Amino acid sequence: MDAYDTGSGTRQGPDGPGRRPSAGTPDGAVAEAAGTGKPAAVPSGAGASSAEPAEPCAGVAALSPRYQVVAACALAVVAMAVCVHLGMLFLHVAPPNTVTKRHGDAVDEWIYPEFEQNWKLFAPDPLQQNVAVQVRAQVSTVDGEVRTTGWYDLSAEDGRAIDGNPLPSHTRQNMLRRAWDFYLATHDSGDRPAGLRGALAETYLRRIAVLRLERNGVPGPDGTLERVQFRSRTTGVPPPAWSREKVSAEPSLRELPWWWVPADEAGRGRAVEGSAG
Repeated sequence: MDAYDTGSGTRQGPDGPGRRPSAGTPDGAVAEAAGTGKPAAVPSGAGASSAEPAEPCAGVAALSPRYQVVAACALAVVAMAVCVHLGMLFLHVAPPNTVTKRHGDAVDEWIYPEFEQNWKLFAPDPLQQNVAVQVRAQVSTVDGEVRTTGWYDLSAEDGRAIDGNPLPSHTRQNMLRRAWDFYLATHDSGDRPAGLRGALAETYLRRIAVLRLERNGVPGPDGTLERVQFRSRTTGVPPPAWSREKVSAEPSLRELPWWWVPADEAGRGRAVEGSAG
């Protein structure tokens, strides 16, 4: 039978004096287990001064249910758009198949012109030619004289503007090159347009020529561009010294027919240059 020592306030047990019970805990909860030397477990909730605050929600979970539904719908729409776009890109660069033969027009409408892909860099046999696009013009003067200019190498002008420039413009790098590739893709070897895009390619290339020539002052102060003509000069890239491949050093020329310059396009280059100044 247990007894208390009235003098010290400690509890007397059969094995000797025990610890004084602490306030807020059951009698003997902090007493060591007999024969083990380990403290007994404190019951849940015993001695807890206050409950710990719950962690606040973050992200979508912090939104109200209505906004959570809106966010989920927006994410679903974005994911669907990304899947459709990746699928269109895959069909665009994939070899011809049943889907592209049946829905090729829809794929082209999605891809062109913003998302067009060019895989020539990763082709098994990359391009091994340098193509220089050149142009000349026929200029009429106020005296009724018509003169033909020499050939202006537009590709060389772009090359000089890019060389040594750490941040070359996209226009200098790609406008002329893509316009020439666009023309070749929409015309046959006889310079006849193959489809409705052929006229668009001619207009695009002609306007580039007019803009460049007038910015360079080719017509003169009293001259007007009447016609322009393009040609390409293609040369092979020399192989490395250790290669046994033989490449012809003779350039290959291709001249396009003369194109008339509409009256609404003549003088546009000088107007743009004047407004920029």
